[in-house]
Amino acid sequence: MTSPAGHSLDPLATRLETRGPVVLPALLLCDFGHLAREVERLEEAGAAALHLDVMDGRFVPQLTYGMVVVEAVRRAAKVPLEVHLMVERPERSIADYARAGADIVTVHVEGLTDPGATLETIAGLGAKAHLALSPDTPVERVEPYLDRCDGVLVMSVEPGYGGQRFNPVALEKLSSLAAVRRQRNAGFRLCVDGGISTETVGPVAAAGAELIVAGSAVIRAQNYAHAITELEQLAREAA
Repeated sequence: MTSPAGHSLDPLATRLETRGPVVLPALLLCDFGHLAREVERLEEAGAAALHLDVMDGRFVPQLTYGMVVVEAVRRAAKVPLEVHLMVERPERSIADYARAGADIVTVHVEGLTDPGATLETIAGLGAKAHLALSPDTPVERVEPYLDRCDGVLVMSVEPGYGGQRFNPVALEKLSSLAAVRRQRNAGFRLCVDGGISTETVGPVAAAGAELIVAGSAVIRAQNYAHAITELEQLAREAA
């Protein structure tokens, strides 16, 4: 398996092709002064993929990082990268992020003028195309595009704000999307991001989440391996 940039991926990446719940650590809170070492530690801890939050300070209030950091993580990482674009007019930069090494490109339906065309563009670049929806966005906004996307990321907090509590509306959306997937016999993955902890990972997995983004629950833990293993075990037990 290779990334869009041709990077050879670790066999661990095959875990993303299964139906079981997998934790994707988010790098936003990691030690960027030792970025390569952080990536290495997370991979050694069993991370099946890594999640990168790209924020432009306009679509969301916070400003994080861009392609330079994605490229650096790609050079250091053996596992797949999900790049979550919380930016205005993401269609202008998706090709650049795919070339930088994004194996999954996630774009917000709220920021797209033509979601179907954007998803087709991402797929044409060789990356998996995921749609994200914020807590106030109804599931109906993504339903017309479910046959053209590889995954749906349900935000359980408002994008761009740190320290928020998990919003249980995400459970309703995950359950609704899981039902639609069964009805259509579709293959898109269900993802969730925000407020994941040992208390919330079970409920999101029970509701259908398979790719579970965890930030502080992993990065703030003293032992990355223990944190990832515990979260995934709780998720598997609930799924």
